[in-house]
Amino acid sequence: MLPIVITGCLFAQQQVKILDATALSSAPDVRKDKAAVEALRTGDLGNDEIVQVLQYGDRDFWPAGIRTDTALRSNTPYVQNYVGFRICAFKQDSTMMALVMVPAASNMHMPETMRPLADFYLVLPEQALAQAEPNRPRPAISRGPRWKNLRKVKITKPGDLYGTYDLASDSAGLEALAKRGMSRPEIDAVVFRSTERNWPDGIDNLSSREPLLKKFTKYHAFLGARWDDKVMLIVPVEKNRRMPVAMRPFVDLYFIYKASGVEVKGKE
Repeated sequence: MLPIVITGCLFAQQQVKILDATALSSAPDVRKDKAAVEALRTGDLGNDEIVQVLQYGDRDFWPAGIRTDTALRSNTPYVQNYVGFRICAFKQDSTMMALVMVPAASNMHMPETMRPLADFYLVLPEQALAQAEPNRPRPAISRGPRWKNLRKVKITKPGDLYGTYDLASDSAGLEALAKRGMSRPEIDAVVFRSTERNWPDGIDNLSSREPLLKKFTKYHAFLGARWDDKVMLIVPVEKNRRMPVAMRPFVDLYFIYKASGVEVKGKE
């Protein structure tokens, strides 16, 4: 049965909370739910946004603390603390359903195992949700800046990495990203994923990272921006699937390095 799309942009800004954590147990991958995909495509999102929702709508991208039934049972009381946003609503058979965005940047308050490193997406029954108060605007959907036409970068001095750099407070850095043509959502993605707490488990703190620093020269990276004595590197998932599991990105990562710690290949 084709879905009946109840809303498009009307619900695109509606903040919700998950009242029934058990609904997560049977939540399908977004791309495998034909009704959800049809509703998504008849809504008001652009093609790039739809691709992003479909990619990060798989259970594999959920935080570990809710990914399995065992973990979910342990964390059930905290599920209602997630900040979510309804992207669209649709009727599947006789049940009203919703496609919900759970933005990483809005959920830093969650327990560590439930904290998302990237925005993820859920298909849930409307009866499992409640409107949140106050209602805040939904963040833009962004995969981060594009990298395929950028210059390749070789990390030559792994220790010149800034693990806790506060890019949000660096006006020159933000201006450099904007001058490279990055949109506000793309810049937000870089700011969020350029600090160690949002990197893979094996490199998300200095003590874990130090034994692995020599292997940073193996990362396939691209020059995102340059300012002062610093560079922002894009480390895409697509090019780094063979990195050790503890270092392997499952969303594109961003590193802030001293410019002297890298070698930029080719010319603009």
